[in-house]
Amino acid sequence: MRLSAARVAGAEALRRAGIEGAARDADRILAAVLGIEPSRLRLTDDRDLSEAELARMQQGIAARAAHQPVAQIVGFRDFYAHRFRVTADTLDPRPDTETLVDAALRLPGHDILDMGTGTGAILISVLAARRGARGLGTDISDAALKVARDNARRIGVEARFQQADWYDGIDGRFDLILSNPPYIAVSEMAGLAPDVRDWEPHGALTDGGDGLGAYRVIAAGARAHLNPGGHVLVEIGPTQGPAVAAMFAAQGAETRVLPDLDGRDRVVQADFPA
Repeated sequence: MRLSAARVAGAEALRRAGIEGAARDADRILAAVLGIEPSRLRLTDDRDLSEAELARMQQGIAARAAHQPVAQIVGFRDFYAHRFRVTADTLDPRPDTETLVDAALRLPGHDILDMGTGTGAILISVLAARRGARGLGTDISDAALKVARDNARRIGVEARFQQADWYDGIDGRFDLILSNPPYIAVSEMAGLAPDVRDWEPHGALTDGGDGLGAYRVIAAGARAHLNPGGHVLVEIGPTQGPAVAAMFAAQGAETRVLPDLDGRDRVVQADFPA
């Protein structure tokens, strides 16, 4: 099968499976098989795919038709300024989370704690842009921490990673505490897209309760783990801003709710007085 025909066949197979953005996803899968960027496909000579290339593409298309996320199939996600390895043990970094990174880089501080680090995308992005800063990424999942360590090594960022359940076992104080915690209520899980519900780690999606459990823990322990004048930034679901901001305000912080590029509430910023 020639490359041009493979693009058409892959997109059509995904359309039949009901995959939104079928052509885009087929191109991402084929480009990964060929070891090029998707934007290069149109510039690549139309040639016959090898048997091995065709088999890998067909395998990838079948996986996507079963709603496996493209990032898991190709093994990476581009986030902020870097490419991060993604596995079934980590949450797929979303573009919306770049709002949190932008907010962190607007704040002062060189000692950074990222809780629930997953791929390490948040912490590594901040450290890469703020040379000289020090960072600790924590996660309850040892498998996720292995991915984060590998991402830091490949991107060339020095960071420490530690297995921890929120603040348990965390020593020292920090200028910035960052987190994209599990914020989906357990009652909402059944309504998620199968790409998310059936493939991404549930522990990174939901707290098993009302979706606010992690924020209660983060807010309650923030002052004890921040340097004077420190800040907390947490990603939230689009309806959670008032409730999460109130938790930090109750701990003495001044709070702001920051929107993402689509105008939806995305990040709560909590500024603690010096």
